[in-house]
Amino acid sequence: MNKYYQDFLIRNWEMSDRTRAASVISYVLSEYGLGWEPNGADKDVLQIEEFYLATGGEFWVIEHQSQLVGTGAYYPIKRGTKAVEIRKMYLLSSVRGLGLGKYLLQQLEAAIAARGFQQIWIETASVLVEAVKLYESNGYKPATGVETTRCDRVYVKFLNQP
Repeated sequence: MNKYYQDFLIRNWEMSDRTRAASVISYVLSEYGLGWEPNGADKDVLQIEEFYLATGGEFWVIEHQSQLVGTGAYYPIKRGTKAVEIRKMYLLSSVRGLGLGKYLLQQLEAAIAARGFQQIWIETASVLVEAVKLYESNGYKPATGVETTRCDRVYVKFLNQP
């Protein structure tokens, strides 16, 4: 999967991306005062093969001028019906405000719909103001049942089936 947004390349994660993807995520978390949890909420980033690829999910990275500047992923979950959770959608501050987040979310949704899933769940934290605004303006509705300790919001979106 290779998609371009302006001069950003969105592509499938490769093994050589493991450390760089983890660095992007931990950096963005620290920017918002959230902790990096390699044995907890962020364990999946260090074990992409097990958490995403083996379960029918996908993990993407965003490159700009050979630098990793963002991530976005999803995997199937047992909550709801034919459901996935979008996870690890992070962009470095230097590339925010360009429409890249919205484009990434739309591409994730298209890939999820193409695989026949019907519900998308997202957990986030109120301090991630831009993320909250992005989800709410793209049809995600507040729900209940937060499962990740650093998160205090959960959203769901129901995809239209043909």
